[in-house]
Amino acid sequence: MFHTSLPPAIAGGYSTNPPDPIPMTAKSLRLFALVGFALTFAATLPAQSAPAPKLEFPAPSPAATVKQRFGLTDIEVNYSRPSMRGRVIFGGLESYGKIWRTGANSATKVTFSTPVKFGGTEVPAGSYALFSIPGRDEWTVILNKVTGQWGAYSYDAANDVARVQTAPVTLSAPVETFTISLDDLANGASATLSLAWENTRASVRIDTDVVGSLVPQIESALASPGEKAPYAQAAMFYLENNLDLKKALTWMDAAIAANPKAFYLVYRKALILEKMGDKAGAIAASEASLAEAGKGHRRDQG
Repeated sequence: MFHTSLPPAIAGGYSTNPPDPIPMTAKSLRLFALVGFALTFAATLPAQSAPAPKLEFPAPSPAATVKQRFGLTDIEVNYSRPSMRGRVIFGGLESYGKIWRTGANSATKVTFSTPVKFGGTEVPAGSYALFSIPGRDEWTVILNKVTGQWGAYSYDAANDVARVQTAPVTLSAPVETFTISLDDLANGASATLSLAWENTRASVRIDTDVVGSLVPQIESALASPGEKAPYAQAAMFYLENNLDLKKALTWMDAAIAANPKAFYLVYRKALILEKMGDKAGAIAASEASLAEAGKGHRRDQG
């Protein structure tokens, strides 16, 4: 007789039928549906790509900044520089007799660190929009207190703080790209703002009160004598600006006393004496300066 061994589960009386399915509620069905939808949607999305590189293109009228110090004043000009590119500019692209932003893009901005005279008009320290009205025989150059304007579309003459008439100059060679410059700084108290484009240049003089600003500071600094007091600089400032020459001479003597081998200070004393009308004293100081310079040369030669 054959004996068949049954698996323990059957031997133990357990059913071999598959288990009954777990009952699905409506909430469970909705959850499975949402998960399935999310997986399907995610599968259809394109792969994430790196952001496109930022491109920069040349500006037709590139921005420029001009900075200049003269006297005790700093001027900064921010503007954009259009080019001719074969076009007729004044009387063509920019009509005569019409307001111009004096550049391209936003109106040109001019900033003064101290009060100035702009073409003779008192202007407080601050920033201003620079507009102009080109003309064949006369330009009007304008400072307007509203900066940041795009072009001259919102220009309002009621906000002008200075309007200066100036005669344009015809240039011998054309200027391809509009240029603003600050020139003629020789005397330390003034500068010339120049606008040049095509074959035209228009200019406005800018003055500052260096004497009125600096003299009180000099007097205060030298009221309490000391070895490092700026005697020589103060003396030369008074000489160059036709101020009190007696004070200038006193201060130069103090500078020489503090540095007796400085022959160049003795020479500057001679300049003061000459301007005071003391010819003999000027000659004597000049000779003393040359003698001291000779001693220094011999000392250097050993």
